[in-house]
Amino acid sequence: MGGQSDKILKVKAIALFSGGLDSILAAKVMQGLGITVEGITFETPFFSAKKAETAAKVIDLSLTVINITDAHLHMLQAPRYGYGKNMNPCIDCHTLMLKTAGASMEATGADFVFTGEVLGQRPMSQTKQSLHVVAKNSGYGDAILRPLSAQLLPETRPEREGKVDRTKLLAIQGRGRKTQIEMARNYGIADYAPPAGGCLLTDVNFSKRLRDLFDRQPGYTIRDIELLKHGRHFRIHGNGKVIIGRNQADNQAIDELIRDGDTVLRMADKPGPTALVPHGHHEADETILQVAACLCALYAGISPDCEASVICTSGDTIRTMSAKPLAREAAADLLI
Repeated sequence: MGGQSDKILKVKAIALFSGGLDSILAAKVMQGLGITVEGITFETPFFSAKKAETAAKVIDLSLTVINITDAHLHMLQAPRYGYGKNMNPCIDCHTLMLKTAGASMEATGADFVFTGEVLGQRPMSQTKQSLHVVAKNSGYGDAILRPLSAQLLPETRPEREGKVDRTKLLAIQGRGRKTQIEMARNYGIADYAPPAGGCLLTDVNFSKRLRDLFDRQPGYTIRDIELLKHGRHFRIHGNGKVIIGRNQADNQAIDELIRDGDTVLRMADKPGPTALVPHGHHEADETILQVAACLCALYAGISPDCEASVICTSGDTIRTMSAKPLAREAAADLLI
């Protein structure tokens, strides 16, 4: 009695959970079939787990956060399938995530992995061919299910083995979201994040800075990547770098990322930006520090014909520099 339902209740799946509506719905569909769902999400300097953590609480989903920074950075240097519009290596990134999820599946004894991907929703990474390539290259192709579009895709192992009833899965495709919104309403889910966004690698300005970092600083650190998120970035004399805060929030963020060996410049007698010359960018080059002082004066709003006093701090050495604001055209030429 109840042999089939007992079998279903014992099925366990790993959900790739981004916290977006599609991943929420995929989890709800699986839970609705009596499958035990464990969520995993990922974080790197380019995207966080916050959205997933918030959404997991809304639907009471157990969630594990996995930091994949090292593997992600290695992949990002030369993704096999290239970049999207900016520096987003979507196919290779999804492959890495599924490979990691597959390892988690094996380690925990789960039966399969599923995602919230929808066929045709994204032109580069969610075509039928791309979904196949990602699954195959992850090493777990036949154990990966996309519940929201499963009836439009080849049957997978969990379906063939009867662990998932294929007839209860969906056939959603395309970029429209009417079906998903209606499903969310039926599930009583009203609080979910808007689609897309969240990955800095899709941002054109951040991507320019990251490409510059890869090209100019082969010995970059995670701190260098974190600095890319804040302020204006300038290249001085080839590899010299100056970062100028745009506002108080930028100044505070830059202050928190200062490390031993950095040089910091601030206005001596009026409010202004924090200017940071990271360690390794100014040794034996006083010109870089002078340009940094001039940039500091420019963005502090000093009149072009006036000289300003700028305090320059490097370790225990503190001195005052005089600087006229750099011309805006010159600053624009140096801006990354």
